[in-house]
Amino acid sequence: MDFARLWLGLLLPSVAALDFGYHHQKGMEEFLKNVAQNYSSITRLHSIGKSVKGRNLWVLVVGRFPKEHRIGIPEFKYVANMHGDETVGRELLLHLIEHLVTNDGKDVEITNLINSTRIHLMPSMNPDGFEAVVKPDCFYSNGRENSNYYDLNRNFPDAFELNNVSRQPETAAVMEWLKTETFVLSANLHGGALVASYPFDNGVPATGTLYSRSITPDDDVFQYLAHTYASRNPTMKKGDQCKTKMNFPNGITNGYSWYPLKGGMQDYNYIWAQCFEITLELSCCKYPHEEKLPFFWNKNKASLIEYIKQVHLGVKGQVFDQNGNPLPNVIVEVQNRKHICPYRTNKFGEYYLLLLPGSYIINVTVPGHDPYLTKVVIPEKSQNFSALKKDILLPFRGQLDSIPVSNPSCSKIPLYSDLPSHSEATKPGLFLFLVTVFHVFVK
Repeated sequence: MDFARLWLGLLLPSVAALDFGYHHQKGMEEFLKNVAQNYSSITRLHSIGKSVKGRNLWVLVVGRFPKEHRIGIPEFKYVANMHGDETVGRELLLHLIEHLVTNDGKDVEITNLINSTRIHLMPSMNPDGFEAVVKPDCFYSNGRENSNYYDLNRNFPDAFELNNVSRQPETAAVMEWLKTETFVLSANLHGGALVASYPFDNGVPATGTLYSRSITPDDDVFQYLAHTYASRNPTMKKGDQCKTKMNFPNGITNGYSWYPLKGGMQDYNYIWAQCFEITLELSCCKYPHEEKLPFFWNKNKASLIEYIKQVHLGVKGQVFDQNGNPLPNVIVEVQNRKHICPYRTNKFGEYYLLLLPGSYIINVTVPGHDPYLTKVVIPEKSQNFSALKKDILLPFRGQLDSIPVSNPSCSKIPLYSDLPSHSEATKPGLFLFLVTVFHVFVK
C-alpha cells in the first residue's frame, strides 16, 4: 500500500455531502458533474446516449485510469433505475460514488479497489420513467416503462426465444456501450423484492427448465456471486423479509426458478457481452419514502463494495503468438463450461475468466489450428485485488493473419435451440432438488 497516497488523501478536494433524498435529473447531473470536476484524476463522466425524451444516460467511471482501458485492469459496472419507479438503486449508486471518491487515499480497501479496477456507475438507465412518476407507490407506478411504454428489462435480444420488440434508444445505447468496454462483472439494481438473482432468466430444457430452473455453464460462480452480495446484507440474507413475496433461501435465487423472463439484460450481458451479471432486488417497496434511504445505504454499502471486488476472481492474461504479438478474437474457454457464444480475447489479446478456486484446463482456439490446452490452478486464497495472471504463448510460427480485426459477435438470435444439456450441471443434485421442492410449495 502506498502510504504517501493515504497522506495525500487528506489534501484531496471534496464535494458537498450528498443528502439522503431523491435526486431528479437536474440534481443528479449537478452532483455527477461536480464529482467529475473535483476528482478529475480518478473519474470520467460521459453519456452513452439519450433517452426517448433526450435525457442523457450518464455513466461515471471511477478508477486510477478512468479515461481509457488499461491492460490487466478489469472493467466492472453497476446499472440502476432500469425501471423508473424502482428508485433505491439509483440513490445507492450516487452514495457509492461519493463514498469511493471521498475515501480514495484515506481508506486502504477503497484505494486498492480504485487502483486495480475501472468501476462504471450508471445511476439511471431510465431517466424518463423516473421523472414520469407522479404518485410513488410500493408496487407499481406509471414510470416503470420508458416514454414509449416499453419495459427495458424485456427489450434485449433473447438467446432462448425470439424477442420481436422495437429496440428502444436506452436499450440500444447500452448494447453499444457493452461493445466499447471489456466488462467482466456487473449487477443491475432493482426494487420490489429482496434477493440476489442470477442467470439464466429464460431457458430451454437444455439449461434445466424441466427442473424448474435454468442454469449457465458457470452456475457455481453465479451462486457464489449472488451469495457474496446477499450474505453481507443482513436483511436480504434472511430471505423472507418481504411478507407478500416468496421466500428465498439465503437471499438468492436462480432467475428462471423465480419466474421466466424474456429479453432481460442480465442474460444478454452474459451471452453476448462476456460479462457476468446478476440482478439485485434491494427493497420490498419499489419507491420507498426517502426517509428510509439511509437504512438502505447502511444495509447495502458493504455488499456493494464486496461485490465489486469479485471482478478479481479467477484468471486473466493475454494471448500471444511466438513473435510476442497479442492476438485478438482468439477463443479462450474452460473445458466443460463452454459458452453458447464463445468468449474471445479483446483487441489487446486479453482474456478474463471468473473462476472459483480449483484446477481447470483452458482451451485456446485459433482458426486453422489445433486447440491449445493449458492447465491453471486457482489458489484457495486469491491474490490481493488481482485475478491469477497467466499469459499464454501459442506455439505457432509466424503472424496469424487469419484472425479478423473486429470481434465477430454471435448473431442476436435465439442461440439455444434443440441443444443437449451443456453440462452435467443441469442434472439436479440433492440441494437443488430440495430447493425445487421448496419453490413448488411456496409459489
